[in-house]
Amino acid sequence: MYIDTHCHVLSEYYDDIEMVISECRNNDIEKIIVNGCDINSNREVLELVNKYDIVYGAIGFHPTELDDFKEEYFKFLEDNLDNPKIVAVGEIGLDYHYDNTDKEKQVYIFKKQLDIASKYNKPIIVHSRDSIQDTYNILKKYRLTGSIHCFSGSVEMAREFVKIGYKLGIGGIITYKNAKTIKEVVKDIDLSYILLETDSPYLTPSLYRGEDNSPKYIPIIANEIASIKGISNKEVAVTTTANAEATFDFFKK
Repeated sequence: MYIDTHCHVLSEYYDDIEMVISECRNNDIEKIIVNGCDINSNREVLELVNKYDIVYGAIGFHPTELDDFKEEYFKFLEDNLDNPKIVAVGEIGLDYHYDNTDKEKQVYIFKKQLDIASKYNKPIIVHSRDSIQDTYNILKKYRLTGSIHCFSGSVEMAREFVKIGYKLGIGGIITYKNAKTIKEVVKDIDLSYILLETDSPYLTPSLYRGEDNSPKYIPIIANEIASIKGISNKEVAVTTTANAEATFDFFKK
């Protein structure tokens, strides 16, 4: 059995969420964590976790979705973290990819969400694009745990994040021929620090590129990790599932 620790199975991207959930069940995906990015997707996450037993949620505000951000959204976040099926604050972080990035605003909102996660003892799911050093410098000042989603840094940075308590989210990019750095990371970092994710509908594994991604493709990612590490698919499935269960409290009542 597998856990997809980061996906966006939302009506914005999928016409038939029921079918996506059914395909999860048919492909040994026992749980998925659907991540919100803005106020509307966060509200939908709250609906989905109540509708489907295998769906858990992370709510938070993504660094590239802050144009219409309001201070009152911090209260929204706090008001909904007591839901037992909301297992993390996410998708949050820093993204310096675009030229018009307001870094100061991103850092402010990121830190406020980290403060909230600390207050409610929630793990975090972190987005970091072209910002890995700043992300690390901020996170090392907090005593939090969680996932560095779609990890794209060096082996050296991977080791540093692991040291401060984070696991690395590994997705479809691991199947790409030119993804040399992340393959090196997976080879170097102990399996106990790796989480499986798809980032659906994005980053589809190479075999199905051109199609929307789906949590049903998690076994393909697991197979690639097994190949890189020279271990069995079963070991990857068992260990990464245990990693996810240790990171996110799926069993809170």
